[in-house]
Amino acid sequence: MASKRDSFLLAAWLAATALSALCWWFGSGVHPQWRLTWLAPLPVLWLAPRVRAHWASLAAFVAYAAGEFNLWAYIHSYIGLPPAVEVYAICLCSVILVLCVLLFRRLLLRGHTLAAALAVPTVWVAAEYVNNLLSPHATFFNIGYTQMDALTVIQIAAVTGIWGIGFLLLLLPTAIAVQSAPHASKRGRITVAVLTAILVLGTVAYGDWRLQAPAAGTIRIGLVSLQKPTQAALDSPRGQALEARYIDAFSRLAHDGAHIVLAPETTFASVDASIPAFAQLASQRDLIVGTGLDSSGDPQARRNMLMVFQPGAMSPATYNKHHLLIGMDPFTPGNSYTMLEGTPRIGLAICKDMDFHDIGWAYAARHAQMLLVPASDFTIDGWLHSRMAIMRGVESGFAIARAAHAGRLTLSDDRGRVVAEASSEGGDAELVGDLPLRDTHTLYAQWGDWFAWLDLIALAAWLVLAFLPRNAPK
Repeated sequence: MASKRDSFLLAAWLAATALSALCWWFGSGVHPQWRLTWLAPLPVLWLAPRVRAHWASLAAFVAYAAGEFNLWAYIHSYIGLPPAVEVYAICLCSVILVLCVLLFRRLLLRGHTLAAALAVPTVWVAAEYVNNLLSPHATFFNIGYTQMDALTVIQIAAVTGIWGIGFLLLLLPTAIAVQSAPHASKRGRITVAVLTAILVLGTVAYGDWRLQAPAAGTIRIGLVSLQKPTQAALDSPRGQALEARYIDAFSRLAHDGAHIVLAPETTFASVDASIPAFAQLASQRDLIVGTGLDSSGDPQARRNMLMVFQPGAMSPATYNKHHLLIGMDPFTPGNSYTMLEGTPRIGLAICKDMDFHDIGWAYAARHAQMLLVPASDFTIDGWLHSRMAIMRGVESGFAIARAAHAGRLTLSDDRGRVVAEASSEGGDAELVGDLPLRDTHTLYAQWGDWFAWLDLIALAAWLVLAFLPRNAPK
């Protein structure tokens, strides 16, 4: 009998681990299938109360690590991270999932069914939040980004930030696992099911309601990417030829009705604080012209700059990138924010800035309706990195016009809808589209990471329940 049971548990362990790994493989990474992300934790959570703790831990670790190997080509071949960093990137969330499973299992065995169900999303969100505070890459690869194609789901970010999406993603499979857990009480199962249904259905209903809000108006915008990011010097023949190509492209887009045109991050390199041909085009065509610039005008502080020329302005508006890609950006970071004059209210940011919440909060406080964001990606991550920027717009309430080298050109509204998109992953690209604008004020922009802090408090409570010594029977 023991042999049959052992054989069944081994088969169950192998099946659960393999199925979970498969779902993580397709439900995470740079091109996630968002529906599979909801299922990925379920097999190992179902397994956890049925096997010993070390086997449950091993299943969780192997499943997530195997699934995360879908990132190998990206982090090794495209980015070229050091081996130690590659191992860290693949194993970090595997360890987080192990902690989720262990706390879930322990609370279940102690008879705390509701706490066990809530512990899994709580641990996950707490770990991602702390990693966001400590990591130079902030929210990169947060599980919430897997849901960017599920528009009704991501609207909750306007209330909780990205943390609420991650919480739901882990809560639903945990609630399903609880329904058949051998140590879960009937009352606990019902409570978990009802609470999960309320949270998930409430989120979907809120998202559907939020997506019905009409736009206050639209603005027509053109985006262009004509080369890889090689910082063409404006005083060189190559730079002058590229400048002429951009003027032709901007003129075409203006002819198509664009009021704003934007080129990617560090398209040009110059020591001058202006580009006369772009300033002239802006005045002649009544056009706002933006381009990324590798600016070396200050010998003490080389800047990754966004320069924006407005009709009739004496000098361009400028913004210096705040958040640099460590080891790849040879620039001095900026520390100020820039809003263009007039209406609509337009703010400026650059590429990796949009991985960080401080940019969203700062421009929400300035009542920005949209951001202009030149960027530069690594080809394979064009979808993911553009959606990370789009998430900041959902959280803090503004539309985004993002033009990336080797990535995506996107126009997205403050609800996360991509109203126009083109790929520069294979070469030159341009698009023009009408971007809806609203006057949006989100709870997340006002309250910040309140949900993550509430999550940390809840985690402390679950740990007390899990490890507080039990009273001896009288």
